[in-house]
Amino acid sequence: MARVVRIFKTLRNHWKKSTVGFCLLAYGSHWMYGKHCDNLLRRAACEEAQVFGNHRILPNSAIKKATVFLNPAACKGKARTLFEKNAAPVLHLAGIDITVVKTDYEGQAKKLLELMEKTDLIIVAGGDGTLQEVITGLLRREDQASFSKVPIGFIPLGGTNTLSRTLYPERENKVQQITEATLSILKGETVPLDVLKIKGEQDQPVFAMQGIRWGSYRDASVKASKYWYLGPLKARAAHMFSALKEWPQQHQASILYLGPAERPPEEPEQKPTRPPLHVRIYRRLALYWSPPKVEVPAEPVPEPWEEAQLSAVEVSITTQNHQPDLMRTLDSMSISIEPDTISKGEFIHLGAQKMADPLLHPGDSQVLLASRCSLHLPQGTEGHFSIDSEEYEAMSVEVTLLPRKLHFLCHPTRKQELLQSPTATGQS
Repeated sequence: MARVVRIFKTLRNHWKKSTVGFCLLAYGSHWMYGKHCDNLLRRAACEEAQVFGNHRILPNSAIKKATVFLNPAACKGKARTLFEKNAAPVLHLAGIDITVVKTDYEGQAKKLLELMEKTDLIIVAGGDGTLQEVITGLLRREDQASFSKVPIGFIPLGGTNTLSRTLYPERENKVQQITEATLSILKGETVPLDVLKIKGEQDQPVFAMQGIRWGSYRDASVKASKYWYLGPLKARAAHMFSALKEWPQQHQASILYLGPAERPPEEPEQKPTRPPLHVRIYRRLALYWSPPKVEVPAEPVPEPWEEAQLSAVEVSITTQNHQPDLMRTLDSMSISIEPDTISKGEFIHLGAQKMADPLLHPGDSQVLLASRCSLHLPQGTEGHFSIDSEEYEAMSVEVTLLPRKLHFLCHPTRKQELLQSPTATGQS
């Protein structure tokens, strides 16, 4: 008992050291418990992947091959470690023959996609920028019509992983998020997503899964990292200094657009069976003896283009991939024109919110639904676009919606939610 009393007296006499010691002990215990939980998540994921790997391969079938595009620079240089510790063991245990392609510089994935041979599965391990490079390289191929049918898996390893909110349930734990995404790739459930084709005046087209942003909110958000020392106030500081530097902030342009287009019928997954020989002979003879059909040239129907002059604080053209409607009958992209009549306080407040959710728009924004559009900027316009969080020089562009162009692997429960969502029962 006397020993215990002496210990408490020592702690009381040296209370500063005792406080620091308790804080370090609590932090260390919490860190070790977190590592233990991460190891349990990895073990559970590997055990589930082992079930896929234990399936017998039929004599006529081959091992599924997957090509992984890994950006080691993503997530502040931690992407390679995250992939090798959390995703690679799951893929190997599942019996998939993976080829890992590590990108060394910006734009390399586009070039590698143009030279890549046929594969059963494409996996993107990175963030929004890596994904945008991969789909751009894929859709620039000459055989993109057939290559775009290859399912695509997305392992969220970047600083911004916007598409992961559509494909997987949201998780705060990074290890759980990566392992669940990898297991979803193994389960094979896919969801068709739209793509935007963005063509400048001279450059090759760029393809985007989310959209294109041009305006003051985008410019201020890019500069927010300069005020890192302000912590959670850096977003407000960036927008405040932007408002003090120039006000009002107006972006003027003209836009031509076509309304939503009717969804074409889906292609059958299996080819129709070949008719019997006598049916094919009869059809050929009927075609041979029938008189030639005289085709009357149809007059071209002018497309109903609409024009709008805009003056806005920001303009964004986005897909519906943040909440896809799998049952809709009209395909469209959203053109959001945010008014430039807001006050400085509203600009700072809304700008800080848009840092977390770029799709957030004020209630008085003008929203146009279109299948194609042309954004014409005035001569000498300076600044930059953000296309899927990647920076491009601002110029006049043509944007075309490619509906259901790519098929992404998703979590089974997430697909059920999309099929059962209220928007899935209506029409766009």
